[in-house]
Amino acid sequence: MRVDLESVTVKLGGDPIVRDVDLVIPDGAFLAIVGPNGSGKTTLLRAIYQAVRPTGGTVLIGGRDVRAVPPREAARLRAVVPQFQDAGTGLTAEEVVGTGRHAHLPWWAAERAADRQATTEVLQRTGAAQFAHRAFSTLSGGERQRVLLARALAQEASTLLLDEPTNHLDPRAQLDFLELLATLDLTRVAVLHDLDHALAYADTAAVLHAGRLVASGPPRDILTDDLTTEVFGVRSQLMRHPLTGRPHLLTAPLGGKDRT
Repeated sequence: MRVDLESVTVKLGGDPIVRDVDLVIPDGAFLAIVGPNGSGKTTLLRAIYQAVRPTGGTVLIGGRDVRAVPPREAARLRAVVPQFQDAGTGLTAEEVVGTGRHAHLPWWAAERAADRQATTEVLQRTGAAQFAHRAFSTLSGGERQRVLLARALAQEASTLLLDEPTNHLDPRAQLDFLELLATLDLTRVAVLHDLDHALAYADTAAVLHAGRLVASGPPRDILTDDLTTEVFGVRSQLMRHPLTGRPHLLTAPLGGKDRT
């Protein structure tokens, strides 16, 4: 589902964190929000799902102002994979995923056969079925992320929002997660730290700097050497990855010595 940000501004403690962001995320696109630390990436994402309330502007999902959508209905519009998840829950992985079905159940209703089937399907789709009956607290970081993604997919929302989903994952788990994310047939918005991941997997990117949107568009078009130097303070060069054939971004420190 299409997402529109119209002059979105967010102030926290009186300080502007996000400033007048205008952005259109097409239906079915995978958008990566990138930027240096403190640029407002997570705050902007949280404004989309109303964890923080914009002090100015409007967020529309499918043409609807998210501020006017009741919570249960909002859960069917967008699902969230958070950066952190309390591992102290006593639930199994399967039970955690099952909570994603609450958006489709009346408050008084018990789980139905259709809900159990939906839970089983997303566990299989995300590769989490193998540890469905293990306690969530015993899972590794990569396994937890798969469970949280499965829970979000169980909501059957049209838009998926992810806050640094590859944080704390080892290289294989990062790539496995991104490969899976790239196959999903819904609108995806993810905060990513790794510019190379944004380049390789996202359809489009939004670059934030000091709370402002400084560039948006296909990653291979906007992640130029001039932009990475100005915004991220690194030199960069685009090339084709020799193993995958995908676009690949080489980076190096500004003014650093070349080592051969």
